[in-house]
Amino acid sequence: MEIEAPLIARSRRAGHFVIVKSGEKGERIPLTIADADTDRGTITLVIQAVGKSSRKICDLNVGDVITDVAGPLGQATYVEKVGTVVCAGGGVGVAPLMPIVEAFHRAGNRVVVILAARTKELVILEDRMRANADEVVVMTDDGSYGKKGLVTHGVEDVILREKVDLCVTIGPAVMMKFVSLLTKQYGIPTMASLNTIMVDGSGMCGACRITVGGKIRFVCVDGPEFDAHQVDFDEMLMRLNAYKDIENK
Repeated sequence: MEIEAPLIARSRRAGHFVIVKSGEKGERIPLTIADADTDRGTITLVIQAVGKSSRKICDLNVGDVITDVAGPLGQATYVEKVGTVVCAGGGVGVAPLMPIVEAFHRAGNRVVVILAARTKELVILEDRMRANADEVVVMTDDGSYGKKGLVTHGVEDVILREKVDLCVTIGPAVMMKFVSLLTKQYGIPTMASLNTIMVDGSGMCGACRITVGGKIRFVCVDGPEFDAHQVDFDEMLMRLNAYKDIENK
C-alpha cells in the first residue's frame, strides 16, 4: 500500500516504522516502512490481513484516506561496510527486510538474501530483492518454488561455502530464534528485528517489553533491532501467544 506522507518519506531510514490508524476509534497498528519515494512523497507499507483492524486497512481503495500516520519511529538500522551480509526473511518479514538489504548493498557489502515462505504463492518482493542483492535464494517449506527446506537450511548453505560477516533476520519469532541459534553456533554476529511483538508503538503500553542480555528493553523505542544472540526468544514467544485470543476476534 502506497501512502502519501511526504515528510515521513524524506526522513525515514531503514528500520523505521510508522503507526497507522483507520477511523477515529481505530486500533493503532505499527508497520515497518518497506519503501519510500521522496519524489512522489510516498511511503510503502506491506500489510497482512490477520485481524479486524488490518483487514479494515487492506480494504481501503485508491484515493481513500488513512486517519492517522505517525512516524518515522524507532531506531534506524546501523549500517556499515562489513563484508558479506546474509539477510534472512520469512513471510511478511521480507517487507521490513527490503530497505535493510538496499542499505547494506549501497554501503558496499556483498548481500545474500534468503527468502522463506510456506509455499510459492507466499513469496513476496523477490524481484525487488534481486535488484538490490548480489544473490537471492528462495526456500519454500513444500518445495513448490526455489529450494525445499527451512530458512535455516538456506542460511547454513551460505555459511558453509563462504565467510559471512553479519546476518540480519526478520520474520516469525520462532524463525528468528532458530536462525540466531544457527549463527551463534558459527560465531556470526546477528541482528534480529522484533517488530512482530509491537502493539502501541510508543513505549507506553509495555506490551513489547523483552529481555535482551538480561535487561528489559522495549522494542518500539529501544529497537526494533537487537543483537539476536542476546534476545530471550522463549520469553518473546510466550508473550506473543498471550494475545492470540484477542487477535482472532
